Amino acid sequence: MLVGYARVSTQDQNLNLQRDALLKAGCEKIFEEKKSGKAGTKRPEFEAALAYLRPTDVLVVWKLDRLGRSLVEMMRTIDGLRLKEIHFRSLTEQFDSATAHGRFALQMHGAMAEYFLDLNRERTMEGLKAALARGRKGGRPKMLSEADLEVARTLLAAGNISVAAIAKRLGVSRFTFYRYFPQARTRSQARAGG
Repeated sequence: MLVGYARVSTQDQNLNLQRDALLKAGCEKIFEEKKSGKAGTKRPEFEAALAYLRPTDVLVVWKLDRLGRSLVEMMRTIDGLRLKEIHFRSLTEQFDSATAHGRFALQMHGAMAEYFLDLNRERTMEGLKAALARGRKGGRPKMLSEADLEVARTLLAAGNISVAAIAKRLGVSRFTFYRYFPQARTRSQARAGG
């Protein structure tokens, strides 16, 4: 069975072009939605289409990018279909996982996606090494300086100023203050309970 999936990114866009192409290709059932293809966006109709498919069915899209924005994400979806013995067809690019040529083309796309992902990882690692060589460490900059921490220790030791007041004086939230002084939370809770 041919099962179509059509998606446009915004409410203003029209699904007619994709719907017509999927019907012309012979799709018996079509799932449609107006959702962004951005990675991490929930696409309920896409999930419903994947759940509907059975072995030997074919998921048909008008264009490969209807599966998502990232090539890695698209290839992961196509590979997941393959493992369930479900075929995939893209009408515009003429990819068809049921043919040798289609499988080869999809594998080439997958290899390219993996290559670019690896390149990106390498560049990130090189950038981190270069920053470390210049004395910069990754991560968030510290909110409190060593001088701030010394003031906080002194005020905590005095015992007559609340944690909220100390945090306010230092210009941080209580949550941030507790990250630096977890024992202050325990002491605060003991006072509140006592």
